[in-house]
Amino acid sequence: MKTTSNFRTRVFNWAHELVRATGKAFAVCLAKAWALYRLRKRMTTETVKIAFEKADGSLKIAYATLKGSATRIKGTGTPNYKTVKYLDTEAGGFRSFKVENFIAAY
Repeated sequence: MKTTSNFRTRVFNWAHELVRATGKAFAVCLAKAWALYRLRKRMTTETVKIAFEKADGSLKIAYATLKGSATRIKGTGTPNYKTVKYLDTEAGGFRSFKVENFIAAY
């Protein structure tokens, strides 16, 4: 079985997870999945201000990045399409949010 995935595989896996979690139309979920892909791509080169809904329903604004975080990651892990991991620059640690709770990137 092929373990590497290209960006389209990641986007469609996010879209299918969004359909399962929200029950919305696939086209709507695919648009949100592409927004998540663009967010992850931006986070590799810069710090991005993001907004998402927390588990308790409140709004969370965070400054997220993946730039320079490769040295802090331990292990290989398996791809998880239910959440998006990021390095919170204010808290100084890794955090994550559910893909269906993503609101916007500024």
